[in-house]
Amino acid sequence: MASIAFTINGQPVSVSAEPNASLLWAVREQIGLTGTKFGCGAGLCGACTVHVDGEAVQSCQTPLQSMAGRTVTTIEGLSPTGDHPLQRAWIAEQTPQCGYCQAGQIMKAAELLAKNPTPTREQIVEHMEGNLCRCGTYPRIVRAIERASREA
Repeated sequence: MASIAFTINGQPVSVSAEPNASLLWAVREQIGLTGTKFGCGAGLCGACTVHVDGEAVQSCQTPLQSMAGRTVTTIEGLSPTGDHPLQRAWIAEQTPQCGYCQAGQIMKAAELLAKNPTPTREQIVEHMEGNLCRCGTYPRIVRAIERASREA
């Protein structure tokens, strides 16, 4: 067991874990933040997307041991009050159906808007590729990101 210290959602944490543990496991099981979802476990669906030092990563494939001294943001840390422009746009566009992929979708979209506040539709589609939605709400996801870019 190793102890890994990092910051999550603005709070310092220290997690004791096996060397091969994933960031996703620590976030959900040890820290108790369950907004980040386990999807495929193979880095193929994006349900587990979080930000590490501002970059979107698939936490199921991110080794916990690589987090020492880094900054992690989960969906819970995107906006403590749930009023991030993307979260408001998601509601306004009635984006979720089952909702399982939505935290990962929003975190991936937040990375895009942080880098490019006014993306084109094509840039949105390209950036969001790899974040899967089993319910097929892709048109609503794109509309929500477009709305958030206008309202931010």
